Amino acid sequence: MEIELLPPSAEAAVIERVTGLVNQVYAESEKGLWQGSTDRTSVDEMTGFVAAGEIAVAFVGGDLAGSVRIQRLDDATGEFGMLAADPARRGLGIGRELVRFAERASRAAGCREMQLELLVPRAWTHPSKQFLAEWYGRLGYRVTHRADLAEDYPHLAPSLATPCDFLIYRKDLG
Repeated sequence: MEIELLPPSAEAAVIERVTGLVNQVYAESEKGLWQGSTDRTSVDEMTGFVAAGEIAVAFVGGDLAGSVRIQRLDDATGEFGMLAADPARRGLGIGRELVRFAERASRAAGCREMQLELLVPRAWTHPSKQFLAEWYGRLGYRVTHRADLAEDYPHLAPSLATPCDFLIYRKDLG
């Protein structure tokens, strides 16, 4: 497995493949949370993330196997999001290695803490979200805050099929 940051000059076809993978993974992992088929990202948004140097990709045998967005929130905190591993390659550790890559990159940039957000339904347990909550816990992440999605992201609230919160997880990178 090879993991690298996509260069700002990445080909449009690669960006389209990454966008498609993220939307495919999130369509399954967030089924029932959104009305209709709400894509997680767009080619235009992904192009901006790539231009900013925020998208890392994993390749297995030369094929796209996963991706993650890495950004800096402040002087001490990095964040990863839009983590996606090819469902056909589950169990190979792609997600874990992408998280490790994000942590190393943030640590190298001087960050002392890593953050992620996890969208969860307020009134019921979503199997994919439960799996991720447990998985992030095994990776050393702890919930530090719960927030109402409609308050912090009001533009997304009308698209929700069920009331949702997002959990903020943090991990010390020391």
